[in-house]
Amino acid sequence: MSEIPYESPNKPVATRAGSEPANSSSDTSQAHSIPAAIISPVLESKEYFEDQENRPRPSLPRRVWDSFQRDPSAHATPVGTLGANGKVFDLEGAAHATANTTLARKLKGRHLQMIAIGGSIGTGLFVGSGKALANGGPAALLIGYSIIGLMLYCTCHALGELAVLFPVAGSFSAYSTRFLDPAWGFAMGWNYCMQWLIALPLEVVAAAITVKYWNSPISPAAWVSLFLVLIISINFFGVRAYGEAEFLFSIIKVIAVIGFIILGVILNIGGGPDGAYIGGKHWHDPGAFNNGFKGLCSVFVAASFAFAGTEFVGLAAAETANPRKSLPTAVKQVFWRICLFYIVSLTLVGLLVPFDEPRLISGESNSDAKASPFVIAIHNAGIRGLDSVMNVVIMIAVLSVGNSSVYGSSRTLTALAEQKQAPKIFAYIDRNGRPVFSIMLSSSFGLLAFLAASSSEDKAFLWMQALSGLSSIFTWGSICLAHIRFRRAWVLQGRSLDDLAFKSQAGVFGSWVGLIINILVLIAQFWVGISPPSPRGLTGPRGAAAITENFFAAYLAAPIVLIFYISYKVHYKTAIMHCAEMDLKTGIRELNLAELKEEERLEMATWPKWKKAYKFFC
Repeated sequence: MSEIPYESPNKPVATRAGSEPANSSSDTSQAHSIPAAIISPVLESKEYFEDQENRPRPSLPRRVWDSFQRDPSAHATPVGTLGANGKVFDLEGAAHATANTTLARKLKGRHLQMIAIGGSIGTGLFVGSGKALANGGPAALLIGYSIIGLMLYCTCHALGELAVLFPVAGSFSAYSTRFLDPAWGFAMGWNYCMQWLIALPLEVVAAAITVKYWNSPISPAAWVSLFLVLIISINFFGVRAYGEAEFLFSIIKVIAVIGFIILGVILNIGGGPDGAYIGGKHWHDPGAFNNGFKGLCSVFVAASFAFAGTEFVGLAAAETANPRKSLPTAVKQVFWRICLFYIVSLTLVGLLVPFDEPRLISGESNSDAKASPFVIAIHNAGIRGLDSVMNVVIMIAVLSVGNSSVYGSSRTLTALAEQKQAPKIFAYIDRNGRPVFSIMLSSSFGLLAFLAASSSEDKAFLWMQALSGLSSIFTWGSICLAHIRFRRAWVLQGRSLDDLAFKSQAGVFGSWVGLIINILVLIAQFWVGISPPSPRGLTGPRGAAAITENFFAAYLAAPIVLIFYISYKVHYKTAIMHCAEMDLKTGIRELNLAELKEEERLEMATWPKWKKAYKFFC
């Protein structure tokens, strides 16, 4: 191998391989031989960049086109070795791929915090709570949402602990692969991906339905086209655009909920136009409960739908600039969202609207503002114009969920592809950190929204929704179980809990609580699917065919998950992960934890007591 003398900065710089040095290297004390194979590429790179600087800047269309080219450092999966039959799952390769994703890390702390506070506030709260109120009554509404809120508090802290330590692509599906079973990770990844793929057309149609509140003469298909273009454009502008859009949407939703809480208190104590005091009248007539325990079980299901999307904080960890700082704050703020935006607002809804109000079950869909207890409460108070403002908020909430659905499905699909659990093409990430083909597939599902003009619209959307009806329950349960197994492996492999960058406030006990509640919700959904509750004065489905259809509409996702799991397990012969053998190194965020914690301790020592209490929860 030819060599090039490297001389000190005081000497003339050496020339490239194959030529004579500018200054003879007779002074061997100041010159050292370095292989030309090392130096030449460096010199060539320097010449390349100098050449690039001298070239004129490309035109805007050219720059846009180049931004969609594959990132040179992106890869679907690293080179790995599969089994002799080519069917053995490469667990190490999957962990490495999700850990070294080239997704753009452009989400900031404020994006995560608003996604955590207002990201999942949508039609489940604004409209779906109306049907839950009609089925269970105000007391069941409060109890059901509180129990599911407790479960989500535990689940989000478990997810936060894992995501801060392993901010990998795919988040919870990747954790199921690493800490439970690769086959279960495959099933959870596709289950979650299907949930959000199907959510886009559902939410776009729902947004078009909200426009009907004003008796618009414009065709719903025109509104569907407009909303699709808006949502798809936001996601093609990259993760930063998604973060800014969700930041704006969440601020609007948060302001709306806070405004309703203030208005609700005023109306309840007699501050409305008619000056009538309401108090707890509706808890006595027609009553606090409807349909007994079955009504409460139906509220569990509605609450689970309302909280769907809470886990987006963990999914966004792979695209966050500083997960160690941003994620704990965002996770802790779930507590405030549950308490303030759900429990307080639904308490007021139960005080202002009786459960036998016929308009609660009059909506065309889960997003029809006519069935919103928030709109009904405002309308009953006789405040003109404010119901239209609330409908605008509902439309924004629907578009927010549609926006998140493209983000959630595309990132999950990319992570599946990086783990060789989906076609390799979906692992393509361009130079701006966008999973282009995954976004294109997710966006193409939006075209199903044009079924709104079809005569079979109701049936089509009923079964699309059934495909992913239990997705969130399976996802949350898997997060809790993955955290339990991770903690066990962490201790078995001789590590200390003090080495964790962020510890769940609920701990392993909280994960057990979350797992058990999720199992109970699945049981409740099974019962409600077989024998659904009925609002007062109405009857449920009658006949074997109607009951069977109702059951599969409620529980179809469960057998689909089992089919995905069993087929993958049989094909790849995957094994349940043993705690002593789990990979706790790949993808871990290396931090000088002792130094960071000491800095935080010294900073906290200067805080007043109120700030210490605030930071504990936020």
